[in-house]
Amino acid sequence: MKKKIPVVPTVLLSAAALLLAGSTVGSTRAALTYFSENYSASVNISQIGVSIEENGEIVSSRDYAGNDQWNETSTSLFTNLLDTENGETLALGKKYDDSITVTNSGSIDTFVRVIVTKSWQDREGNKDTSLDPDFIQLNFLTENGWQIDEGASTAERTVLYYTNLLAPGESTPELLGQDALSIDSAVGSKVTQTETQTDEGTVITTEYAYDGYSFHVEVEADAVQTHNAADAIKSAWGVDVNVSEDGNSISLR
Repeated sequence: MKKKIPVVPTVLLSAAALLLAGSTVGSTRAALTYFSENYSASVNISQIGVSIEENGEIVSSRDYAGNDQWNETSTSLFTNLLDTENGETLALGKKYDDSITVTNSGSIDTFVRVIVTKSWQDREGNKDTSLDPDFIQLNFLTENGWQIDEGASTAERTVLYYTNLLAPGESTPELLGQDALSIDSAVGSKVTQTETQTDEGTVITTEYAYDGYSFHVEVEADAVQTHNAADAIKSAWGVDVNVSEDGNSISLR
């Protein structure tokens, strides 16, 4: 199942500082959970389900309810990152904690993949590919079973696999946790200056490259069956994996 969670705290640049003006609510969408034809004939497909949790609370889920119907929930990430009621604004270079995990909300064993996409958007919500997604810094935790697929990842997109079987009701270790998110302080120095000659003299205008833009983080979680896992993963995700003899873990080839 796939789920997308756009999180876009709006960032405004002034001559003095980068300020968090507010949080723009984004959408969340779940992806399909893959089942091979043979296996789906032998299980109750209503047992399929995957959820993404933030700080222990479900922020997006998709569970099959039968007859091609899905029970879905959807909200946004990072909405409690700042104490906006007391006027807290985003500080460039500061690292913010936020816990992100994936839960098997169905009742069959699965393997899980997550794709995280970063971008900058203008006030109308249009993506601007000329701005650097590397300035949106996410501290992925990879010593606890999560593995980054370096070959499939880019500056904008990170692909991660949880390499252990995820049993029904179980959650993965944190994908993000301590020091989860920060905005590179170099954003504040990305400026251009132009000089204009007037009757009073030379006027220098400073423009900030990221003025009026918001950062956008999108998380997608996919789950596949553990039965015939290598074939299921190849079909669903297009990657080759090795499966342990006991069937409880995978590794990328």
